[in-house]
Parts: sequence; structure tokens; C-alpha cells
Amino acid sequence: MTPVTERQHLIFDADDTLWENNVYFEQAFQEFCEYLNHSSLTPPEIRDILDEIEIVNNKIHGYGAVNFGRNLSQCFLRLAERAVDDHDIERVKGIAHQILAQEIELMPGVAETLPFLADKHELTLCTKGDPEEQNRKIDSSGLRPLFAHCAVVKEKNRQTYLDLADVRGFDPERTWMIGNSPKSDINPSLEAGLRAVFVPHQRTWTLEREDIRDPQGRLVVVETFRDLATLFGVSDLA
Repeated sequence: MTPVTERQHLIFDADDTLWENNVYFEQAFQEFCEYLNHSSLTPPEIRDILDEIEIVNNKIHGYGAVNFGRNLSQCFLRLAERAVDDHDIERVKGIAHQILAQEIELMPGVAETLPFLADKHELTLCTKGDPEEQNRKIDSSGLRPLFAHCAVVKEKNRQTYLDLADVRGFDPERTWMIGNSPKSDINPSLEAGLRAVFVPHQRTWTLEREDIRDPQGRLVVVETFRDLATLFGVSDLA
């Protein structure tokens, strides 16, 4: 694709686009499986059951480590092969809550690429989850000053992007959603009439995966975050 030279509105996802996130939830899940120590169910089978719980609870309670602890607790109560006491529930919640203590690890290319993009284009951050958790991560990342606006929303769907574009006064033809999630970043922004850049992540959460729908050719796929510099005309990035 020909590099974009005109000033654009770039909306960035946060978790697993700007910094690592799902890997810590995967590690917590593995620790949960070890503690559950089920006699017959494999981790993938336990994951399927947890997914069912999360699909229901995410609509009510949202996302984040604290809510993940709630989901793990419900899964433990359903699958435990012995009597469950308060210690078990606190232990399971603690497995999830330790995610909150993880230091922010920026994705490769973010630290050197994002400042150059901010000099040339208007940057917005749009992330879903618990506002306290997400804002803490934004601040810890050191990236907040690069964004003209940061939005923490309960869910990311077509209406989310329509509302964001309306409030910010974005021209859809010059507005791009950049992220790793087909479900939350790419498909709904395309449905809202925006453009999108898919930055794949090998460990994207299973519930965020789906086929990408781009009937109007408004999608660009890049291999790495650094490729955004070329796409958006930042020629002076080393």
C-alpha cells in the first residue's frame, strides 16, 4: 500500500497491541489448572468451560484481572472434586489478582514507533476493561502523553466506534483503528465505516478471535508494530 502522507486519526488498542497482556492471563490459567488438579479434564477442556462462564459474565461485569478472578472462582466451584472452602476461593482469586502486579512490557517496536506517529498524526487510545485497571496500565506504560485522548470503555463494538468518531469529530476516511483483536478492534471499526490496521499477536485471547470481514477493502494487515511507520509515512524512523 502507498504510504499515507495526509494527517490521520489513529485509534490504538492497548492490551496485546501496545503491551503484553493475555500471556499473564494464560499463566494464571495454567496455575489455576494445577490447583484444581482435576482427575479427568484436560486444560483445553477446562478452558472451554471457563470460556462459557466468561462469555456470560463479561456482559455483566466486564473484563480485567478482578473479574477474571470471579470467573475462575465460579469455574472452580463447578469443577472441584472435593468440598470447597473460603481458602480455596481466596486462593483462586489470588491467582488472578497477581496479574495486577505485572510490570508493563511494551510490545516490540512500540517505544520507538509511537512517538514518531504522534508527531505526524493525532493519536487516540481506546481500550476496554475496568477503568481503574486500564488507567493504571496506561500511566505505567508512560505512553499517555502521546495520546490526544484516552478512552476506557466497557465493550468495543460498532456503536463504540461510531460514538468515539462523533465525539472526537473524526472523518471516517482518515480514521484508523489499530489492534490485534478481530472481534473488538477490526470488525466493529470496519462496520462503523472506519479504516483498520490488523497487527497480529500470536497469543490473542481465544474469545477475541474471529474471521475478519472487510467487504470494502478498508483493511491493512502488517506483520509488526514497526510497519506502521512505513504505512503512515514516518520516513525518519531509524
